[in-house]
Amino acid sequence: MSSLYLYGILPASSVQLAAEGLDHQPVQTHEMHGFTFLYSHAQQDRYLASRRNLLGHERVLEQAMEQGYRALLPLQFGMTINDWATVEQQLILPQGEKLKHLFVKLEGRREVGVKVFWDAEQELAALMASDADLRAKRDQLVGKPLGMDQVVQIGQAIEQAMQERKQQVIATFQSELNSLAVEVVENEALTESMIYNAAYLIEWEAEAQFGQQVEALDQQFEGRLRIRYNNFTAPFNFAQLN
Repeated sequence: MSSLYLYGILPASSVQLAAEGLDHQPVQTHEMHGFTFLYSHAQQDRYLASRRNLLGHERVLEQAMEQGYRALLPLQFGMTINDWATVEQQLILPQGEKLKHLFVKLEGRREVGVKVFWDAEQELAALMASDADLRAKRDQLVGKPLGMDQVVQIGQAIEQAMQERKQQVIATFQSELNSLAVEVVENEALTESMIYNAAYLIEWEAEAQFGQQVEALDQQFEGRLRIRYNNFTAPFNFAQLN
């Protein structure tokens, strides 16, 4: 038996799915102990986490959801097996009940994501324009001999003010969006310009309302921020085995 690449798990039987997986391989299904695994025949010994491969993995899961299989547990990218006995012994038998609980949690719900970016230089300029005391401290750095302690003190004051400015933005998003979600996961920022990165588990039919609230936040900040909203993704953040 050649190795198999796994994409995700469904709590369903008799799954009829039309999807293309990695290396243009057709996605197939395998039922085991009440779970249905989505897989394709692996054409590589090891799959590198390239953009193409990652998007291919996610696309299979999205196609399953688009075709009506909304309660889906995504598996980690790059998972290959040599036989189904390994899955049974290492996943189904020890973790089967937890998998069932996750399906109950995800039933009728979906994950959406919000990433918020800002221009640090633009924010600093706006901060200085609005804070006369801080502006005066900064101006002390220009053309005057200052001791190291003074330089550090002024730098720390600016850094703290920028952090407070960032937290005000984050708090606004939290207050407007968190109440619309069943559960929220806040992830680390992926770039220097990203100031907030959150995933929300919401009721499936509540996406329109959630999207409207994101749009309202974008208008509220009047172009000051760049907001990336993903309204359709597999529930990676809410399908974790504890």
